[in-house]
Parts: sequence; C-alpha cells; structure tokens
Amino acid sequence: MAGGTREMGREEHLRRWSAAHGGTPASPVVRVWLDGVRRVASPLAAAGVPPSAVTVLGLVLGLAALAPAAAQAEAGGRWALLVALLLALAALADGLDGAVAVLGGTASRGGAVLDAACDRVADAAAVAALWLLGAPALPVLVAVGAGQLHEYARARAQAEGMTGPGAVTVSERPTRVAVAAMFALGCGAYPQAAATWAAVGAWVGAAAALAGLLQVLAAVRRALSGRR
Repeated sequence: MAGGTREMGREEHLRRWSAAHGGTPASPVVRVWLDGVRRVASPLAAAGVPPSAVTVLGLVLGLAALAPAAAQAEAGGRWALLVALLLALAALADGLDGAVAVLGGTASRGGAVLDAACDRVADAAAVAALWLLGAPALPVLVAVGAGQLHEYARARAQAEGMTGPGAVTVSERPTRVAVAAMFALGCGAYPQAAATWAAVGAWVGAAAALAGLLQVLAAVRRALSGRR
C-alpha cells in the first residue's frame, strides 16, 4: 500500500508540474529534479507540515540573505558565501512547498497566491543582495522591474484565458535565483573583486529578465490574439 501511495504521489506531482507548464511533459532532467524534491517533501507531507509554512520559510531565507550581503559590504570578509547558501536553501523551499501540497492533498488557490506573492518578494531580495554587494543600481532596477513584469504579464494573460505559462523563458524564477546565488558565491570567493562580481551578476540578471519578458509578451500575443 505504501508503495502504491508513493507512486500515486509521484505521478500526481508530475501531472501537476506538466499542467502548470502548459501541458509540457517533464524532460528526463526535470523528472530527476522533481523526484528528488518529492523524496524530500514526502516526510514533510506525512508529518502534516502545511505547505504555506514551507512557502514562508523560503521567503524568510531569501530575505535573510540581505544580512550577510550587508555585512560583507560593511566589513569585508566572505559573508557573501552565506548569501549564496541562503538563496540556494530558499530556492529549495520554493520547490518543496508545491510538492508538499500535492503529496499531502492540501493544494489550494490561496496557497498558490501566497506562493506567488512570496516569490516576487524573494526575487527582489535576491537581486537586492547583489546591490548590497556592490552592483550598480541601474541593472538591479532593470532586473527587478522586468522580472516582476514578466510574472505580472503572465498572470494577467492567464486571467484572460491563456492556458499554462505561455512560454518557459530564459528567465524563470530558478534562473533568476541561480544567477544571484552564483555571482554572490563569486563575491564571497573573491572578496577583493566583490563589486565586479556583483555588477556582472546584476547585468546578466537584467539581460535575462528583459529577454524573458519579451518571450512572455510574444507568447501572450500568440495565445490571446483574436480573443475579445
């Protein structure tokens, strides 16, 4: 019975992921990632951990990354290594909350709204950490603004009848967090060049965010053209 329940949870998890991505089947690499997330989430769901608690934990971890970023900017050292770790843990929590909801049968529209709101704040915090580490304001503002508009345009189009995400872009949330974490890691590994690492990271994030926004807008136009 336990094996059947576990397999049912796996298939449901894959089905929900596919549905959230416009019916796109999970690639072998994505399946490996989703299976790993499911294994970590299974004991949490069995223990009755609310998915909203995991969602909020991810937000707290993302915001907490600002503290070591400020510490390195103020006193030097390798505090940015902790920034990268916290952002990675926040990303893990972001992947876990949906799996906990599916496996525990507690998915809800309210939880989805909470998850989206927390994600947007955590996205901004990840880029703000690069700003604290020395990135100029312009690419930081572009990265945050384009990233937020990316998600708003998609959500608004879905409310108007677009099914799925429209397009899986070069700047989905995992990419945004990975860019910030990777360049924060560079700031910590090479503190004497932290400002350079942070600046390059912010510009890479800004370029990806703009490209992703254009992809979403093109997908929205295709999906909604002709609708009244």
